[in-house]
Amino acid sequence: MEQTEPAPTPTDDAPAPVLKGIAAGPGGAVAPVARMAAPPSLPEREPEVVDTPAEQAAARDALESVATDLEGRAADLDGEGAAVLNAQALMARDPELRRQVEEGIRDGRAAAWAVRDACGRYQDLLLAAGGYLAERAADLADIRDRTVAVLLGLPMPGLPDPGHEHVLVADDLAPADTVRLDTTRVRAIVTRLGGPTSHTVILARSLGLPAVVGCTGAEELADGVLVAVNGDTGTVEVDPAPEAAEQLRQRAEHRRAVLSASSGPGRTADGVPVSLLLNAGEGDPDEAAAHDSEGIGLLRTEFLFLDRAEPPTIIEQTEAYTRLFRAFAGRTVTVRTLDAGSDKPLAFAATGPEDNPALGVRGFRTARVHPNLLSDQLTAIAAAADATDHKAKVRVMAPMVSTSAEAEEFAALARTAGLGGSTATEVGVMVEVPAAALLADRLLKYVDFVSIGTNDLAQYTMAADRTLGSLPDLLDPWQPALLSLIDRVGSAGAKSSRSVGVCGEAAADPLLALVLVGLGVNSLSTAPPALPAVRYALARHTKADCRGLAELALAADIPERSREVVRGAAHPEVANL
Repeated sequence: MEQTEPAPTPTDDAPAPVLKGIAAGPGGAVAPVARMAAPPSLPEREPEVVDTPAEQAAARDALESVATDLEGRAADLDGEGAAVLNAQALMARDPELRRQVEEGIRDGRAAAWAVRDACGRYQDLLLAAGGYLAERAADLADIRDRTVAVLLGLPMPGLPDPGHEHVLVADDLAPADTVRLDTTRVRAIVTRLGGPTSHTVILARSLGLPAVVGCTGAEELADGVLVAVNGDTGTVEVDPAPEAAEQLRQRAEHRRAVLSASSGPGRTADGVPVSLLLNAGEGDPDEAAAHDSEGIGLLRTEFLFLDRAEPPTIIEQTEAYTRLFRAFAGRTVTVRTLDAGSDKPLAFAATGPEDNPALGVRGFRTARVHPNLLSDQLTAIAAAADATDHKAKVRVMAPMVSTSAEAEEFAALARTAGLGGSTATEVGVMVEVPAAALLADRLLKYVDFVSIGTNDLAQYTMAADRTLGSLPDLLDPWQPALLSLIDRVGSAGAKSSRSVGVCGEAAADPLLALVLVGLGVNSLSTAPPALPAVRYALARHTKADCRGLAELALAADIPERSREVVRGAAHPEVANL
């Protein structure tokens, strides 16, 4: 095996090594490294299988034990964390995975080895599929490790506990580990793998932790080494100079202090409203409503569908939406219709094999094959709005809309169901592909608002799979090409007096939020911990200031320069946040 050189030790004459990755969670921290323990390994010698049925039963029991444990962890959480762990539990119970494990045992493999082989084959399929499915390959690796640990009677893979504050470093983090982080001890996260929309990123932001993922050289960081993590720039400085470390510590303390005092609706310094909303999914509606937000900008409805062999009934859906609308009475709730298809397969919504699922039948396109799924969902949303006397402002939007014809079709379906056409309910579409952004003015002739999904829009604009940690520069939300498309959508919204929102990960960056508002965006939706910083940044810039920052960002040739010039021109209290 090729030997890797250890990270060089800085001298008085040499600058401290700086590792570069993807900026995944805003903020900074300085603390010693604590590495994630290696996953359980199989013994060199595989035992002979003497009782095939018993070995198969042991494998089934182990997979079920892992699924039950994940569900138990999810029960103590809400929002993103619960949704992620419940989805992972479904993977552990997948009938095809179990079948492949049992088949391997019939061929003579011991249970732990059969689990390893079956999960490996499944991971290859997920990675080949790309898109959402490729992002789940790391989740499956965690299921493999946990199941092997159960079968071999080994300690469950988990988090280090050095007994002091630390920066958690790992190849990658499984959802079950990320949601269990003790945020009083873990000051930041650094991973060697992971893309800008991986579960590690989403969960780190939901916990309010600085994070750098896809970090080249992270595997060489040893336990106890002091590092300075900057989640705004995506850098990890090894053995930073005392002055630099102290500066980052003071900055982190200042950030916590000023953000704890940030509350209320979003406003620019000259009073222009910018709605600050939540991205939400599975979880207790009342707990979600307790956050200081103006409502929900993205309700992922997939949680109602993913764990079922048959679609939920209209009555079941109505009850779920009713609870949510009641909890958010007086605020906005934006419901995204089912975003499913080939890259988020459902047992009852098959769309047939596809060579490239990311470009196939997904989102609104699923209605071409299964129209009743959409019509039933729209009926349930309208019924829930009626049942709550329209106390929440209900907005419904379709994902993966590419043409004005599709926008017109969705609007007609929604209005037939009783949505839209009044101030109580509105109909919109998501802008996730360049075609929709380029002709946003035509889409807005048929809908009341649009919401930009920057994660997918970046992927399709740059022709770069968003699951690839090897292409972070192309997936950077500061890419001028992406900002130019957002500018086009914002201009179309302004001309038609229609609302333009952003519900992708870009909305969580306070500096980028200023640019987005300057591009014509008037609502931002993100994880709850990101809202105070965005609110604080907006309150220190006028709308004209935001437009000036947007023009600087658009004029830059590369995202690094775009970020740099905006930081230099922003209010010092925000630039140094």
